[in-house]
Amino acid sequence: MPKIADIEETPNPNAIKFILKEPVTSGAARSFQSRVQAAGDKLAKDLFDVSEEVVSVFYMDRMITVEKTDMADWDELLPQLAAPIRAAEAANAAQPATAASAVGGAIAAATSNDPRLAAINEILDERIRPALANDGGWLEIVNLENDRLTINYQGACGSCPSAISGTLMAIEGMLKQEVDPELEVVAV
Repeated sequence: MPKIADIEETPNPNAIKFILKEPVTSGAARSFQSRVQAAGDKLAKDLFDVSEEVVSVFYMDRMITVEKTDMADWDELLPQLAAPIRAAEAANAAQPATAASAVGGAIAAATSNDPRLAAINEILDERIRPALANDGGWLEIVNLENDRLTINYQGACGSCPSAISGTLMAIEGMLKQEVDPELEVVAV
């Protein structure tokens, strides 16, 4: 049962990040954009069940990010969210991340013949993903086809205006400069 170490605001006013004392996954990122998507995941389902105002759940390692509707009030929602988080099972440290939940990161780079993907993932792992995780989010690569890199923001970054505009432009600029000047980065 993870204990909540801290609760942090994110740049997205509709998302809050819970920092846990114990991990809920062993390196795997899990992202759910609806109650239907969360049906097979106990923790995500329990968080969606707290209120109709919960619109997304993202978690990995010692972090859980919950996003609410514009109309919901954090003062009312936070105490309700704490109960299922405290009731969740801590991850087994010996249990590796599943390939299905890690697709887009190192798994995609390892299975791709495109040498650019390994370089892109290295840059993302070293400079981008840690910053996004600090803000309660993450990003995964969906596809690299020709000169078009498709990414998916998760957690607090999923609907944050700065991620969809400024952060996306910064990522594209960095990748154009260091990997391929023709690369176009698109968020889905």
